Amino acid sequence: MSVTIYDVAKRAGVSMATVSRVINGSPNVRPTTRKKVLKVIEELGYRPNAVARGLASRRTTTIGVILPDISSVFFAELTRGIEDIANMYDYDILISSSDANREKELSLIGSMLERQVEGILFLGGHLDDAHRRLFKTANVPVVLVATEDPEREFASVRIDLGRAAYDAVDFLLARGNERVAFLTYPLYSPMARARYAGYVEALGERGRRVEEHLVMETHPYYERALKAMATLLALPAEKRPTAIFAASDELAIAAVHAVQDAGLSVPDDVEVVGFDNTRIAQMVRPMLTSVVQPMYDLGAVAMRLLTKFIRQEPVESRDVVLPHRIEFRASTRPRV
Repeated sequence: MSVTIYDVAKRAGVSMATVSRVINGSPNVRPTTRKKVLKVIEELGYRPNAVARGLASRRTTTIGVILPDISSVFFAELTRGIEDIANMYDYDILISSSDANREKELSLIGSMLERQVEGILFLGGHLDDAHRRLFKTANVPVVLVATEDPEREFASVRIDLGRAAYDAVDFLLARGNERVAFLTYPLYSPMARARYAGYVEALGERGRRVEEHLVMETHPYYERALKAMATLLALPAEKRPTAIFAASDELAIAAVHAVQDAGLSVPDDVEVVGFDNTRIAQMVRPMLTSVVQPMYDLGAVAMRLLTKFIRQEPVESRDVVLPHRIEFRASTRPRV
């Protein structure tokens, strides 16, 4: 049978309240008593029940993290940043994957609130009225991470996706590319729409109009992107893209492979720029030029912001925008 606080108190010859004060670091315990209780705890191998302590103190020291895909390289790196800061401030994290499914997201939010988490970090989903109602009535702080909220209603940590997309597309246009295609996941997603807005702005400022056949929506998976790219590359030569801006590195790698499968060269025939600068950007040949999202920093800053809300510390900004840049590699021609 597991050792209980009663067993510790009995062996140490003190009350259960005294044992509880020792466990919780209360200063109102004599040093000799503290030493005796800690010795008994070690001898018996006692482990405090975190759930019971949470119920008693009204604190669970647990943070709920909801992300779309737990297997994603992007979210794995971001979660590392969350975990490191959580550990620094003595919080545990409860991670759940929603599979980018709205109903599952809503269910997970409810489940985490039932578990009395002290805050929620929400990653990469589409916010609708149901999400907003849950977050507003949660009675715990919520921070959006790498998630676009057009209404800027909730605290968030992100990059400026529109400006990042603009920079990538403008770079390709400035190099003389006549036709820059946009390979994206469905535009009903606010994150995809933000990138699309940057794409449109860059074209407009260079005196170009959007050519609808060069905007290719696909599901955010390599296999689906290969098929979408086959459609783009089957266009007549005068309409075929000379460059691809992809909404993620995974889509960009599919673009690279599709171009190569078609007997064309990256970057000589088609230049390719990805987004996120995940580790896989360096695992493809040619290595991928990509927009850098500071993934670890996004997670770390978001977790720190959440701790400030929980501890009621001063917060300078509820909408934190981190800097982005482009990492230039061999999928684009050398810059001059």
